[in-house]
Order: sequence, then structure tokens, then C-alpha cells
Amino acid sequence: MAALKAADSFLAMHDRTDSDGPLVIPNVWDAGSARAFAGAGFPALATSSAAIAASLGYADGGDTPPDEMFAAIARIVRSVDVPVTADIENGYGLAPQEIIDRLLEAGAVGCNLEDSDPSAGVVKDAQEHANWLAEVSVAAGDRIVLNARIDTFLYGDRSVESVVRRARLYIEAGADVIFPILAPAELLPDIVVCVPRPVNALRLPGGAPPKELGALGAARVTFGGALYSHAVDAALNMIER
Repeated sequence: MAALKAADSFLAMHDRTDSDGPLVIPNVWDAGSARAFAGAGFPALATSSAAIAASLGYADGGDTPPDEMFAAIARIVRSVDVPVTADIENGYGLAPQEIIDRLLEAGAVGCNLEDSDPSAGVVKDAQEHANWLAEVSVAAGDRIVLNARIDTFLYGDRSVESVVRRARLYIEAGADVIFPILAPAELLPDIVVCVPRPVNALRLPGGAPPKELGALGAARVTFGGALYSHAVDAALNMIER
């Protein structure tokens, strides 16, 4: 019941009005960064698989052993009193039920699942991925908010049509939020108008700020590994000075 209530509360945060602006969720990588952003007043946090991988000494793209990734997620969740959604890449080859069991054990209220194979640099077959997402959704019930990441702007044809086709399949499979990663800001309105679920936009360094992304239709804004990279750069800059 607690997991169900937490997931419902987190999903409700995506219901935004123009005056609210988007739900801004910083991506964190350890307990210290999580406490910093929660202490700054952000109502929810997300993990960054790339940042956690880097902090643990692994390459991004599924190289982190799942035991270490889920242990890192659990440490982050334990350190804060706000909901945490977990970036778990493409599921590390785990079965849908094990994915959900591990997320719930770690205390996460949601997860990102991507539709590409980074080792091959290709997007997966849309229908096959939708079928797999449906299994994850059944295992999750209403206890985990599923954020379906669409990677067609990373490895695919970079068209709105491809995003919308995949989004509709993933929504039918049970996705709660759609994340067309690297979608150009100017294309967000065309995507949002065709997708009947909240859309997550990625805030890129030097790109449109969260408020502008919200005005373009994004219900949720995340940062990927950029905050970790910025923190490292800032530390190096301090040393060099």
C-alpha cells in the first residue's frame, strides 16, 4: 500500500498548469548529491545511470553490475525524504518481475527504461520493446511510475513521427511518462500534442531552460548526467585556480 501511495503521489506531480511550470527533477548520483538537491527544495529526484556509473568506476551504457546499481539507488533513497525515480538503462538483462522487485526493495517510486541497445548503437524493434514494457507494467501494477525513454533522436531517424509511433505503443503497454531523449526543443510541441501522457524533456547544457521547456509542453524536465559532469568540472576549475 505504501508503494502504491508513493507512486500515485509522484505521478500526480506531473499534472502541471502553465503557471506551475514543469516538474524539475535533478539527476543525482550518491547520497551527498541527493541531500543537496532535496535540501534545496526540489520535490523529487532522479538517479542518473551515467553519473552513478562514473562515480563507481564504470562506463555508461549498461556496464554497471546491476547489484551495484541497485545498491546505489537504495543509498540515495535512504538519504532523502522525497520520491526518487531510478534510471536503470535497458534493465540490465533482468526479467520484468526482478526489475520491479529490485526497484521496490530499493525504495524507488519510478524508473526510466530505454528502447535502445547502446552496445550496438541501435533502437530496438518498437513492437518487441512494447511487449516487454507490457510485462514490466504488469509486474509493477500501480507501484512504479514507468518513464519510457525513446532513443530515436539518439540512434534512430530523428523524426517526430517515429517518436509518436513508439510513444503510442509504449502507452498502450502501460507507460506513464514518455521521454524522447535529445528531442530538439522546437519539436516538443509537435510531440506533446500527439502524446496523451506527460512528456519528459532533457535539459541540455546551453539549451532551453526548464521554464521554456515547460512552455513548449514538457511536463517534466531532467538533466541526465550533466549535473555530475558540471560538478566535476567545477571542482577541477577550483583546483586550477
